[in-house]
Amino acid sequence: MALPDQITFASSPALSRNVVDALRAMIASGAVGEGEHLKESELADALGVSRGPIREAFQQLENEGFIELRRHRGAFVTTLRRRDIEEVYSLRIALEQLAMERAATRITPAILARMNEVLDAMQHVSPDAPASEAVALDLDFHDLVYEAADHDRLMRSWRYIRSQVSFFLQVRNRSHPDFVSVGYAEHRQIRDVLVAGDPGRRPTRSSTTSGDALPAPRRSRERPGLIAASGRRDPA
Repeated sequence: MALPDQITFASSPALSRNVVDALRAMIASGAVGEGEHLKESELADALGVSRGPIREAFQQLENEGFIELRRHRGAFVTTLRRRDIEEVYSLRIALEQLAMERAATRITPAILARMNEVLDAMQHVSPDAPASEAVALDLDFHDLVYEAADHDRLMRSWRYIRSQVSFFLQVRNRSHPDFVSVGYAEHRQIRDVLVAGDPGRRPTRSSTTSGDALPAPRRSRERPGLIAASGRRDPA
């Protein structure tokens, strides 16, 4: 497990959030691998905190699907199954179809301006940029789609799966770093659909997978893990 140098965090309650963010980032970036045992003592030393915030973070990360808590054994990074991926994939499709339909008739000039700023940043992502940078821009863009939809419960539903989508995209973009070549163009198409105000019009799809594709699981004798992206697409 590749642990960072010791980090100093602010006091609680920000402490708990910072620990969750740090552990989530370690898992999403691949610093700790699927199925790896997360030891409280090692993480507490690495993050410069007591074990209490680590245990609290474990509970949050289990709720988000990043880790599994096994009785008498501890915390382990989740090994994603085919079902895990398909459930998040199908739920995201349903949520984003509604978000696009509503946003196409409700997007404001202010949100559109912010969307254009994200697109500009996407256009200038370096080919050597880490997967986390591409994923952050991807999610920032979709946050704006949901904001434009102006539907509180829809936004809460998106926030519930957002961290899991982030996890999937981090893995996908590390394996297939083609965001620079396809990410900007595909998200620009989504912007154009919203500007046209036609929720029935869908952006065209590249035959290749982009930063928004979910990774496909591989089969194994035990539990399937994550490998390269599949040809299936989610709604950008």
